Amino acid sequence: MAPGIAALLDLVVAWSRRIDLTAARSPEELVDLYLADAFVIAVVEPASDRRWIDVGSGGGAPGLALALLRPDVEHTLVEPRVKRAAFLRTAMGAIGLTRVRVVQQRSELLSSGAWEVSLSRATLPPQRWLAEGTRLATHAVWVLLARGEPPSQQGWRLVADIDYHLPHTRASRRALRYVPSG
Repeated sequence: MAPGIAALLDLVVAWSRRIDLTAARSPEELVDLYLADAFVIAVVEPASDRRWIDVGSGGGAPGLALALLRPDVEHTLVEPRVKRAAFLRTAMGAIGLTRVRVVQQRSELLSSGAWEVSLSRATLPPQRWLAEGTRLATHAVWVLLARGEPPSQQGWRLVADIDYHLPHTRASRRALRYVPSG
C-alpha cells in the first residue's frame, strides 16, 4: 500500500467526528469508498497525463488517495465548502503531499481545458458530470458509476468500461474512461 494511506484514513475518521466527510459506517466501508476507485484510475490512466482535477473532492475520495498513488501527477482538488476544503488542506500537510492544490470554489468557475484528466465521484449525475468533465479536461474524463447506463458526450468516446466490486462491501462499481473522438 502507498505510504500515507493509513494516515489519510485516520485523518478522515478523526475529522468525520466533527464534520460530515463520508457516508462510511464502518472501517471496511471507509476503505472501499476511499481506495477502490483511486486504485482503478491510478493503474489505468497513462503516465503521460500530468495535470488531473478531482471535482467535488469533499472528504478527499478519490483525489487524496490518487495523489498518494500517483505522485508523478499534479492534482487539483476542487471543493466549494469551507470545512471540507480545510480538511483537504490539513490532510495534504499531514501526509506530505506537495503536488496537490485545493481550489475552494465551484467547478463552473474554472477555466476550460486547463487539465488533462478530470474525475469526480458522486458530485453530479453521470451525464452532467461528463459534460462538465469534458469542459475541464483535454485528454480524458473518468465517470464513476454504481449503476446505470454509460452517458455519452458529442466529440468524446468511451474507451474503457471497467467493472469491479468494492473489496469489503462487494458493491458493484464501474469506472468509465472517455477520450476525445478526434
